[in-house]
Amino acid sequence: MDNTSQKRALSAYRLRLTQRGIARFEVVARETDRPLIRSIASRLTEDGPDAARIRTALTDALQGSPEKTGGILAALRRSPLVGSDLELNRDKGAGRGIDL
Repeated sequence: MDNTSQKRALSAYRLRLTQRGIARFEVVARETDRPLIRSIASRLTEDGPDAARIRTALTDALQGSPEKTGGILAALRRSPLVGSDLELNRDKGAGRGIDL
Protein backbone atom coordinates (compact mmCIF):
# COMPACT_ATOMS: atom_id res chain seq x y z
CA MET A 1 0.00 0.00 0.00
CA ASP A 2 2.34 2.67 -1.20
CA ASN A 3 -0.54 4.91 -2.28
CA THR A 4 -1.13 7.58 0.37
CA SER A 5 -4.83 7.90 -0.53
CA GLN A 6 -5.27 4.20 0.26
CA LYS A 7 -3.46 4.66 3.57
CA ARG A 8 -5.68 7.62 4.45
CA ALA A 9 -8.81 5.67 3.52
CA LEU A 10 -7.74 2.70 5.63
CA SER A 11 -6.87 4.96 8.58
CA ALA A 12 -10.23 6.74 8.29
CA TYR A 13 -12.07 3.40 8.13
CA ARG A 14 -10.29 2.06 11.21
CA LEU A 15 -10.94 5.32 13.06
CA ARG A 16 -14.67 5.02 12.28
CA LEU A 17 -14.64 1.46 13.59
CA THR A 18 -12.95 2.57 16.80
CA GLN A 19 -15.47 5.39 17.26
CA ARG A 20 -18.29 2.84 16.94
CA GLY A 21 -16.63 0.73 19.63
CA ILE A 22 -15.63 -2.04 17.25
CA ALA A 23 -12.21 -3.67 17.52
CA ARG A 24 -10.36 -5.71 14.96
CA PHE A 25 -8.79 -8.98 16.08
CA GLU A 26 -7.57 -12.24 14.69
CA VAL A 27 -9.33 -15.53 15.29
CA VAL A 28 -7.86 -18.96 14.73
CA ALA A 29 -10.47 -21.52 13.72
CA ARG A 30 -11.21 -24.27 11.24
CA GLU A 31 -11.65 -23.25 7.62
CA THR A 32 -15.14 -24.74 7.57
CA ASP A 33 -16.21 -22.41 10.41
CA ARG A 34 -15.18 -19.22 8.59
CA PRO A 35 -18.68 -18.33 7.27
CA LEU A 36 -20.24 -19.03 10.66
CA ILE A 37 -17.75 -16.92 12.59
CA ARG A 38 -18.02 -14.07 10.10
CA SER A 39 -21.82 -14.09 10.23
CA ILE A 40 -21.80 -14.12 14.04
CA ALA A 41 -19.28 -11.26 14.12
CA SER A 42 -21.30 -9.17 11.67
CA ARG A 43 -24.52 -9.72 13.63
CA LEU A 44 -22.81 -8.76 16.90
CA THR A 45 -21.61 -5.46 15.43
CA GLU A 46 -25.20 -4.42 14.64
CA ASP A 47 -25.91 -4.19 18.40
CA GLY A 48 -29.67 -4.77 18.14
CA PRO A 49 -32.01 -7.25 19.86
CA ASP A 50 -30.72 -10.03 17.61
CA ALA A 51 -27.15 -9.33 18.75
CA ALA A 52 -28.23 -9.38 22.40
CA ARG A 53 -29.95 -12.74 21.89
CA ILE A 54 -26.86 -14.20 20.19
CA ARG A 55 -24.60 -12.83 22.94
CA THR A 56 -26.78 -14.38 25.64
CA ALA A 57 -26.98 -17.74 23.89
CA LEU A 58 -23.23 -17.91 23.28
CA THR A 59 -22.41 -16.83 26.82
CA ASP A 60 -24.74 -19.47 28.28
CA ALA A 61 -23.38 -22.17 25.98
CA LEU A 62 -19.75 -21.38 26.75
CA GLN A 63 -20.04 -20.77 30.48
CA GLY A 64 -22.73 -23.27 31.28
CA SER A 65 -25.38 -22.62 33.84
CA PRO A 66 -24.22 -21.24 37.19
CA GLU A 67 -23.80 -23.83 39.89
CA LYS A 68 -26.62 -23.96 42.35
CA THR A 69 -25.96 -24.45 46.05
CA GLY A 70 -27.53 -27.44 47.72
CA GLY A 71 -27.20 -29.74 44.71
CA ILE A 72 -26.42 -32.81 46.80
CA LEU A 73 -29.31 -32.12 49.15
CA ALA A 74 -31.70 -31.71 46.22
CA ALA A 75 -30.49 -35.01 44.73
CA LEU A 76 -31.02 -36.81 48.04
CA ARG A 77 -34.52 -35.40 48.29
CA ARG A 78 -35.33 -36.76 44.82
CA SER A 79 -34.15 -40.24 45.83
CA PRO A 80 -36.74 -43.03 45.62
CA LEU A 81 -35.78 -44.07 49.17
CA VAL A 82 -37.19 -40.88 50.69
CA GLY A 83 -39.91 -41.80 53.15
CA SER A 84 -39.17 -45.55 53.08
CA ASP A 85 -38.36 -45.59 56.84
CA LEU A 86 -35.04 -47.42 56.56
CA GLU A 87 -33.15 -48.18 59.75
CA LEU A 88 -29.65 -46.83 59.16
CA ASN A 89 -28.09 -47.17 62.64
CA ARG A 90 -24.75 -48.97 62.95
CA ASP A 91 -23.82 -51.46 65.63
CA LYS A 92 -21.41 -49.80 68.09
CA GLY A 93 -19.62 -53.11 68.92
CA ALA A 94 -15.85 -53.46 69.27
CA GLY A 95 -15.56 -55.31 66.02
CA ARG A 96 -13.95 -58.69 65.43
CA GLY A 97 -10.57 -59.93 66.54
CA ILE A 98 -7.76 -60.56 64.06
CA ASP A 99 -4.93 -63.06 64.43
CA LEU A 100 -1.67 -61.60 63.26
